[in-house]
Amino acid sequence: MDTKKEIVQKLQQDILLWQGFKPKSACKTERIGLGEIEDSFPGGAFPKKAIHEFITVFPEQSAASDGFIAGLLSALMENGAACIWISTSRRLFPASLGLFNVEPERIIFMDVESEKDVLWIAEEALKCEGLAAVVAELNNISLIESRRLQLAVETSGVTGFILRKDENKKTSTVATARWKISPLPSDTEDGMPGLGFPRWQVELLKVRNGNPGNFVVEWAGDKFEEIKRMETHTIWSDQEGRQIG
Repeated sequence: MDTKKEIVQKLQQDILLWQGFKPKSACKTERIGLGEIEDSFPGGAFPKKAIHEFITVFPEQSAASDGFIAGLLSALMENGAACIWISTSRRLFPASLGLFNVEPERIIFMDVESEKDVLWIAEEALKCEGLAAVVAELNNISLIESRRLQLAVETSGVTGFILRKDENKKTSTVATARWKISPLPSDTEDGMPGLGFPRWQVELLKVRNGNPGNFVVEWAGDKFEEIKRMETHTIWSDQEGRQIG
């Protein structure tokens, strides 16, 4: 009986490794600065050898996701590796990546005519070990197509980001995590004019073998910074006004 249990535990650990998760002892130095969000993943570290799916139904969600992914790229590309960004209708202004400490010239933008081309290029690019990440903008992606992308990253170790625009099609994918990023009003210093740092509502909708959650995150110049939300408490009292909760 103990032998069967050990075999199951070993198999579970192997599956997590294949999906891009590292053991806790190995991943402490591999955190990329997402704070509490990273604790939602198995092992407490952002899975790099995996496919991440971002829901971008509205233009503001697409813009917010672009900014959030740029923040991730600033950490993933620290070793000098490049990134490929593929789209049929890209609206990202490359120079804006500098706000997130990403050098635009290290991003290879590929604007193609069809989503079939996007998928083919994404799959081939994800097989290139020299890349840090691949970003693909799509209306939708099937289970089989997502599985092919996942198989590619398991071999190369490249991180894949899929920006999916059509939420109406309830597609099941093998993505390790599903995100929804929405913009929030920025906060400025008291008495100071202008805009503050970019701020987002980060919804981690699905985490394989992890814990989904909802977070408020800000890009504080050179890193992510989680904004602590104020908790509200209701004070209950009895008929005589005595506090009871």
